[in-house]
Amino acid sequence: MNGAPLARYDATLQGLARKDRLRTLSPRTGLDFSSNDYLGLAASRRLGDAVAAAIARGTPVGATGSRLLRGNAPEHEELEADAAAFFGTERALFFGSGYIANFALLTALPQKGDLLVLDELAHASMHEGAQAGRAQFVLAAHSDINAVEDAITSWRAGGGTGRVWIAVESLYSMDGDRAPMDSLVALAARHEAFLVVDEAHATGVWGPDGRGLAAAFEGRDNIIALHTCGKALGASGALVTGPGTLCDYLVNRCRPFIYATAPSPLMAVAAREALAMLSDETMRRVQLHERIVFAGRQLTERCGVIPSGSQIQPVVIGDVRRTMAVAAALQARGFDIRGIRPPTVPEGTSRLRISLTLNVGEADISAMVEALAEVLGSA
Repeated sequence: MNGAPLARYDATLQGLARKDRLRTLSPRTGLDFSSNDYLGLAASRRLGDAVAAAIARGTPVGATGSRLLRGNAPEHEELEADAAAFFGTERALFFGSGYIANFALLTALPQKGDLLVLDELAHASMHEGAQAGRAQFVLAAHSDINAVEDAITSWRAGGGTGRVWIAVESLYSMDGDRAPMDSLVALAARHEAFLVVDEAHATGVWGPDGRGLAAAFEGRDNIIALHTCGKALGASGALVTGPGTLCDYLVNRCRPFIYATAPSPLMAVAAREALAMLSDETMRRVQLHERIVFAGRQLTERCGVIPSGSQIQPVVIGDVRRTMAVAAALQARGFDIRGIRPPTVPEGTSRLRISLTLNVGEADISAMVEALAEVLGSA
């Protein structure tokens, strides 16, 4: 081959490089200020012991097939039963990843003739699902209740007669801010709408026993939630929780569930143990909240950064090149902090995404903030 078939891909990569947007894989080095392992469960002894015990009693590594064929293991069903009880819902369904679960929900549940109103800063997986789904969809300004309601009333005025769906994150992954859950639930009730809540960054960290920011509303017949297992729970996969009828519908009509090989039974074991740990080891959550407050105070005093109030703390710099230079300087000093650029965040809002976990202590946080202040002052 003369290389011509690859030319356009190479040109795209070169263009990304010129804009400082070329992504590359890099190893884990330095203190963890970038992962989503908020409670430090991923390498916990208890989670490892649960998986080791499962292997010892014969639990297979692979599922061997889709859930509707031979891939439906007892471990999947045990996790789903425990998750439904833990989150207070009729049913739970285990997917291989949060991305797939979000995509699956929004392609399978909203029907032709329905309206999907999606927060503009929701996860990319929600945007992909909205675009691939059958319902008409519109983007609403971030956490703007009036914008959501205006979209619904405008659609109704234009003759829309189907069901309304509203999709949001409860805790946003790049800004660390919360959705106005009380107002969203009231709005959904007022318009007889379904509310899909991605609890990815809230599960395990916020709400009673770490049940998330929508915990007070789960169990209602118009609430569907997604609880990621690969962040604070330290495993992988995702749980969709909601009414039994909708879960049964997903089993019968959701192509990413029907045709995908089931998640490893060992991951179901790990996620189930992690749910138990949320109730048994409440000090992990207390300690993380203490670190959040400590880091917020330090960042305000030394860097003039307004705290997000969550474990996700953005430091918005704006310029792509300066953002990546600051991130590289911090990494060189031993702090694993990554720069986030468009299209992951809007143009002009390139930032550092500082993630607070139990993998670092207060002394580490102080040292990181000191380094950040120095680098920002010289960059």
